[in-house]
Amino acid sequence: MSNPVVAIVGRPNVGKSTLFNKLVGERIAIVNDTPGVTRDRIFGECEWRGRKLSLVDTGGIEPYSNDIILKQMRRQAELAIDSADVIVLVTELQSGVVSTDREVAAMLQKSGRPVVLCVNKCDRVGEPSPEFYEFYNLGLGDPIAVSSVHGHGTGDLLDAVFEYLPEQTNDEDEGDTISVAVIGRPNAGKSSLINRITGEERCIVSDIAGTTRDSIDTVIENKYGKYRFTDTAGLRRYSKVDDQIEKYSIIRAKMAIERSDVCVIMIDASVGFAEQDSKVAGLAHESGKACIIAVNKWDAIEKDGKTMDEYRKKLENDFSFMPYAPMIFISAKTGQRIDRLFGLINTVADSAAMRISTGMLNDLLADATARVQPPTDKGKRLKILYMTQAAVKPPTFVFFVNSAQLFHFSYQRYLENRIRETFGMQGTPIRFIIRERGDKK
Repeated sequence: MSNPVVAIVGRPNVGKSTLFNKLVGERIAIVNDTPGVTRDRIFGECEWRGRKLSLVDTGGIEPYSNDIILKQMRRQAELAIDSADVIVLVTELQSGVVSTDREVAAMLQKSGRPVVLCVNKCDRVGEPSPEFYEFYNLGLGDPIAVSSVHGHGTGDLLDAVFEYLPEQTNDEDEGDTISVAVIGRPNAGKSSLINRITGEERCIVSDIAGTTRDSIDTVIENKYGKYRFTDTAGLRRYSKVDDQIEKYSIIRAKMAIERSDVCVIMIDASVGFAEQDSKVAGLAHESGKACIIAVNKWDAIEKDGKTMDEYRKKLENDFSFMPYAPMIFISAKTGQRIDRLFGLINTVADSAAMRISTGMLNDLLADATARVQPPTDKGKRLKILYMTQAAVKPPTFVFFVNSAQLFHFSYQRYLENRIRETFGMQGTPIRFIIRERGDKK
């Protein structure tokens, strides 16, 4: 399931971005003493007590400002509040409770979301100063003293957040459920596919691009198995996204990809391949997800005996960075080949979860190196001592070698192809980790 969302909000220049960077563990948000540096929401992830949290850093809230930028920042913060499981209200010790703090606290109380009150810039160790107790007047419970610069109190803050998190779903009864994210450009037919699969108008369908805003989960069970399909917002070029709600929809779509087992990449056959299709597919590829390229609206194409083969060859060239992804030509409108899609989903999901014993891998390695000798450079030959599988989803293999520099990309591709041919790994990316002899990392 998706991670709980924790929104960090407050008035400008109280240290929200500094706190965000400290919790995430890296410098993602820009930090400056000038109020209003953060405008859009910024997303990151942290882990606490064995649970991952999705953090959202927001711009400072000025409740009554008519400045265009400040109004947009306020809108961004409101969107984050509406979608958060827990809200962290950041205030700061030096200025005490100001009117803006009271207005923001009142807004958060109306939201109905659980709120954790953080008093930032408590940089001195020990008992907090008398000014600290003034923050009880906000009516949000016990304030937590934090120094986001030094990290003091961040553990107490996360403990308080943890108390409000929704219960973690027990996935044991969902072990056989395959999570499928349907992704693609706007108007490719993603919602129509979900409606066809479920047999009901589960998602709004319209010719207007951007109809789907949120990521909608649908659980179905049929003769092929049990699946959780997620209909996502169409992913457009970011420069063309000016609607604030749509920006958040894109983040939701990316989160749906992260929690999926399989990504079905929808292509509109009547429009053909576009550069944005490769970027959408790249998100799934970089996330290590099993992928299927589904060419939709195939019923609308005038065809002869060669049309499908020609279309397939063109797409193989367009998606050359992920040659492992199988293609299927479907029609969500008529239901053409939808049954085959389920079989393909099962195949690629099994490939992504496949485990291969070290003995079988090294038998394959011995045969492969005997057929094609490892490369040499200046009289020194690559020696692959052995290999083992380290992880699944995606399958990840560790090679122990005498020299990582000699392990050229072309020879890695050769071994990847041998692994796919031997074990039938269709539809999943494969990751290689190279370790030199004596490398203890």
